[in-house]
Amino acid sequence: MNILRDQREGGVSILSVKVVEADYAAEVEKALREYRRKANIPGFRPGMVPMGIVKKMYGKGVLAEQSYRIASNAVFEYLQQEKIDYLGDVIPSEEQGDFDFENGTEFEFKFEIGEAPALNLELTEKDKLTYNKIKIDKKMHADYRENYLRRFGRLVDVEEVASDEALTVVLDNGDMQIQDAYVGLISMTEEERKPFLGKKVGDKMQVNVNELYKTEAQRAAILQVKAEELASIKPEFEMEITKIRKFSEPELNEEFFKMAFPAGNVTNEKELDKMLDEEIARELGRESDYMFTLQVRNYLIEKAGLKMPEAFLKRWLYTINEGKFSMEDIEKDFDQFLQMFTWNFIQKQLIESEKLTVTPEDATTEAKALAAAQFAQYGMPSAPEDMLEGYAKQILENKEQAQKIYEKLFEQKVVEAVKAKIKVTEKAVSADDFAKLAKTL
Repeated sequence: MNILRDQREGGVSILSVKVVEADYAAEVEKALREYRRKANIPGFRPGMVPMGIVKKMYGKGVLAEQSYRIASNAVFEYLQQEKIDYLGDVIPSEEQGDFDFENGTEFEFKFEIGEAPALNLELTEKDKLTYNKIKIDKKMHADYRENYLRRFGRLVDVEEVASDEALTVVLDNGDMQIQDAYVGLISMTEEERKPFLGKKVGDKMQVNVNELYKTEAQRAAILQVKAEELASIKPEFEMEITKIRKFSEPELNEEFFKMAFPAGNVTNEKELDKMLDEEIARELGRESDYMFTLQVRNYLIEKAGLKMPEAFLKRWLYTINEGKFSMEDIEKDFDQFLQMFTWNFIQKQLIESEKLTVTPEDATTEAKALAAAQFAQYGMPSAPEDMLEGYAKQILENKEQAQKIYEKLFEQKVVEAVKAKIKVTEKAVSADDFAKLAKTL
């Protein structure tokens, strides 16, 4: 089968494939026999429909299908044999002419590919990047400690609203009265809390439930009605405070440490603060690692200076999405797509050149870490090992989640490989300065 390759400007090639009767005849005959075997046509027993009728009904469609399949397979074999690296996928060319499957016996198919640009990345200590490490300050420690101890604290009654207390109230608008409704000041902004500050049990105030409860679902639950009934309810209510409760940290005594740390790894306040700083450092380390990954990505994209076949990639995106997005939609988000596509291409080349691998054991370790983080969110900072292994197995059995884990681990391997070749200077920065740097990436 003859394949012609026409290389064009912009990193695009048109592949022309001529398919003749000898190429497709056997496959067409085989497909028609299968149609005959399955055909259910009144007046004929199954499998006994005359082939002439079968050809008349299905011949043209089968010929189109089989000739295209043969041409397409030939293109993929050609690309593999010639070791032509291409981007995305092979798509039908816009130059494709019409076919006469009624009378014709020879058909020329035209396909388009976007050719992969050559990547030449020589990394040495002359290539320099800064690893920004966030400093742990007193406020950060205090906030983290307060949030941590909330897991073990309790709500106690207080006399007056001072900041972010939890209120139990009665709501009354004359038409309906709701007892024991909940108002959580912790979810409000400082400006939204101002009208409540200084209020005591028994105090009354006018509120608008549409402002007090932000979502329809919240309002419907509090007012004990269906969402569609909300429009008919007057939103102005008199609110009477019946209870004010504030979070109280647990007493840091022997009983607390035994309950919170049954393994005995933390037994006093000093050890608690040390453990909290270690946890904060791990969390901040993940943020620093993520920023450094973005820095590596941006640096390598700029250094490589790859010229991607952008026009082809836009057509490819339009084709594979089968009309879900217009060309205008693709154009709007294309710059962001191109950056990620280029980064993925660079990663792929580095994975091959550096012979980077991710083992099933690596994936299991990462899945267990994800499971442990989820358990910690629900108040189980030390989930049993067998439970973590069980959840890790479930995560990896999900193809989509497993793919994300492998992609993340491969990206980490790429960044580590780059880091080993270039000069990296570590710099301590405040959380505010780190946030400003993050906005520039």
